[in-house]
Parts: sequence; structure tokens; C-alpha cells
Amino acid sequence: MEKLKNWVKNNKIEFIILVTILATGAFLRLYKIGDYMTFLGDEGRDAIVVSRFLKYFDIMLIGPGTSIGNMYLGPFYYYMMAIPLLVSNFSPVGPAVMVALLGVATIALVWWVGREWFLPKAALLAATLYAISPTIIVYSRSSWNPNVMPFFALLCIYSIWKVYKENNFQWLIILGISFAFVLQSHYLGLLLLPTLGLFWYLTKNKNREFKKKFLITSIIFILLMSPLVIFDARHGWRNFAAMGQFFSVKKDAVTFKPWFFVSKIWPIYKMSITSLVTAKINPLGVTTSIGLASYMIWSVIKKKNLLLVSWLGFGILGLSVYKGQIYDHYFGFVFPAIFLLIGALIYELSQIKKQQIFFPICLYVYLSVLVAVNLWNTPIRKAPNMQLPRSIMISRFIEEKAGGERFNIATISKNSNRDVYQYFLSLWDAKVVDTDPSAVAYTVTNQLFVVCEMPKEKCDPTHDPSAWITNFGWTKIIDQWEVWGTNIYKLGHTK
Repeated sequence: MEKLKNWVKNNKIEFIILVTILATGAFLRLYKIGDYMTFLGDEGRDAIVVSRFLKYFDIMLIGPGTSIGNMYLGPFYYYMMAIPLLVSNFSPVGPAVMVALLGVATIALVWWVGREWFLPKAALLAATLYAISPTIIVYSRSSWNPNVMPFFALLCIYSIWKVYKENNFQWLIILGISFAFVLQSHYLGLLLLPTLGLFWYLTKNKNREFKKKFLITSIIFILLMSPLVIFDARHGWRNFAAMGQFFSVKKDAVTFKPWFFVSKIWPIYKMSITSLVTAKINPLGVTTSIGLASYMIWSVIKKKNLLLVSWLGFGILGLSVYKGQIYDHYFGFVFPAIFLLIGALIYELSQIKKQQIFFPICLYVYLSVLVAVNLWNTPIRKAPNMQLPRSIMISRFIEEKAGGERFNIATISKNSNRDVYQYFLSLWDAKVVDTDPSAVAYTVTNQLFVVCEMPKEKCDPTHDPSAWITNFGWTKIIDQWEVWGTNIYKLGHTK
């Protein structure tokens, strides 16, 4: 504590700027978070799983399923959600706040790493751009497993740097823990392996202490990943089989043909810069992409910042072999890399002699434009999506119309599923029942509520092919309402 006080005393201006950056980042992430946060099918499913763990100690061995390949992640994120969900009295806002605070911690870590690698002003600038990036803000205020990846990915890279540069082998243990957390937030974290493996290989003085710490790290990593392995062993190794099929059978998913993935490298790289740094303004994104790419080429020639260049380079190259659509959250494992590279560029340009002042002036003008563009396009200037309040209101309405009797529920939607309503109804001990074709007498009730989130002309609840509707049997519409712009139908059995 005394050391921290002395640092603050000797670096007052830097400390004040840092606090301002963190406060701004926290405000942009936490402002009306309950109204702005995403609460769709994935979030509802996660809340149901974790609430069952808290209420009935239903141990979780696997985590969320991935959107591709029928694969499941490890359960780390579910356990991470448990305490904030409990503290918030089972409100989904609790885990969202946890993610937001971890996002603020990532800003601080970007500053810390940048300060250690470059200059304080370069670190502060990197942290500033990270704090105000609209895309990163969006993914920092909702409870979703990929949203925690940037923090742990940066911790992985920082750890391997401490091992490689300082021979501080204690950091191997932190590396193992953080990499296990990365893999359990999204399998795209595997794209960190080339960089981690390369700098592990380049590490000198691999003495007895190194081997001891590496063994401990391996054991910890295996223990953290063991729940998923145990589940797989009990279920015929279907998760590992799905991974194998993804790379060997599903030729429409990935390709290693050079003429395909080489052509995708620039578009994916430009997309990452445009989405994260320039608030999706394409002309500014192109300019920034060219400038940063030129700096990376220069860094390779001068043998500088190779860890950062490797991190981003292998990441973009890995994403280029994927044939499907690339979404912003796929870049989560390289989020901090881009901003630290900008910090590195600032550091290099700050070394230019004062007589050559033209380039630094142009740079700071350009950075001022970036800051202005990101602040102007900040998500809180837009109307909140109100997904969570809407889900609560519709759930209350259904509970009321059920009249205390047992009922089934289904949804017709493109973006959501019944879990967003099922969670609250179960939380309030409403008598909602899941239909089961093998136990019709016990699970099919006399009333089915269908929430249709489509335009009314596309709502046809009696003929929709959803399993939750077809399992109910032949139906007719008993009543219908509109709540918060959403059509709700009460169906009964035909005689």
C-alpha cells in the first residue's frame, strides 16, 4: 500500500488521467445496464442453468454450446456467474455488471501492460481508445461467455511475456489458469496457441525451476479443464468427436487452401480495425488499417513488438481459414492487441526528434478524430433495447393469465427462445411445465401460451412447427393479447 501511495504521489497527473479513463469506461458500460444489456435465448439459458446450480446444487460439467460444430465449452463461465447472480437476488443484471466490471479491469490491464512495454502516455492512449470503443462497450455490458475473453487473453499474453522476457517462471501458473479460462469462454482462444507456443519455445534458461513450474501449470490446467473431460468420458466423447468432425468432415466450415484464406486476410483484418477502433466508419477504418499494417511490417523488419504482431497476426490468419460469417465477438481474443499496437505506434513516433514535428502533430490530430468519432457513436446515445424489462413484463403477464394453473409455454422468434420467459416464470414458482412426448399425461397441460416476436401477419401459433407447440397436440386459439409490441396467444386443445 505504501508503494502505491508513493507511486500516486510521484505520478499525480498520470494517476488523475487513469482514474478519469476508468471512470469513463465504467460509466459507458454500467449506465442503465439493465435497459441496454442483451437478454435473449443464450442469456436466458445461462441464467436457468446457474439458478438451478444455486437452488439445487445441480453441478455443471459443461458450459454453453457453441454456435458451430455442436460443441460445448467448459463450465467456467457458469461458475463465474453464480456469485453475482446470487448477490443480485437472481436478477440477470448481476452477471452483466460482473462482465462490465471485468471490462473496466481490462482497461486497467491494457494501461498496465502498455506502461510496462512503452511509455505512460502511450499506455494511457491505448486504454482511452479501448475504454470508449463502441463495439467493445456493447460486448462489455452483457452476460455472455465470449465477453470475458479479452481480459484473460491479455493476461495470457502478459504472462508469456514475463516468462520469456524476465524468466519469471511464477507467471507460468497464471498463464495456465488464464488460458483455461480463455478456452472455456470460446474455442477461438485456441488461436492464441501459436503465439504462446512460439514464445515458450524461445524462452531461455529452461532450468529446473522452469520445469517444476511448467509441471504445476500443466496439472492446474488439466484440473480446470477436467469437468468437460469427465462429461465427455461419460457421454461417449461426443464433444471431441464434434471437434474432429468440424475440422475433417465439415469442409464447408474451414479450409486450408491458400488461395481461399489468403484472400480473406485483409478483409478480416480491416473488419477488426474498423469495428473496434473507428466505430465502423469504413473510410477511417481503411486509413487506420493501412497505417497499423505498415507499422507491423516495420516492427517485423526491426524485430520490435514481435509478441504483439504475432498475437494479432496469428489471430487474423486463424480466422481467415473459417468459411463462415465472421462476427465482432470472434475478435475477442485479440481485442487488446489492436489497441496495444496503437500504443506501440505512439511510443515509436514519440521518439522522433522534435525537429520532425510534422508527423507527431498529424498523428495527434488523427487520434483526436478517433476519440471524437468513438464518443459520438457511443452506444448510450442510442435508445436502449429494453430486452430485460420487456421479458419481465411479458412473463408477469403470462403468469397472471395462467390463473395459478399449470401451463406450457412456447415462442415464435428469430432472435430469442422461451428461456427468457421460462427463467422468470420458474424463478417466481409459476406452474410452467415442459412438454415431453414420452410423458404426455404428466407434462401436457390444458393451456399453452405462445409468445410470437414476429410481425402479427407472420404469427400462426396453431400451425407453427416448433416442438413445444407440436408436442402440445392439436390446438385452437382461446385468447390473444399484445404486450409491449409482442403478440401473445393462449391456446387450448381442440375437442
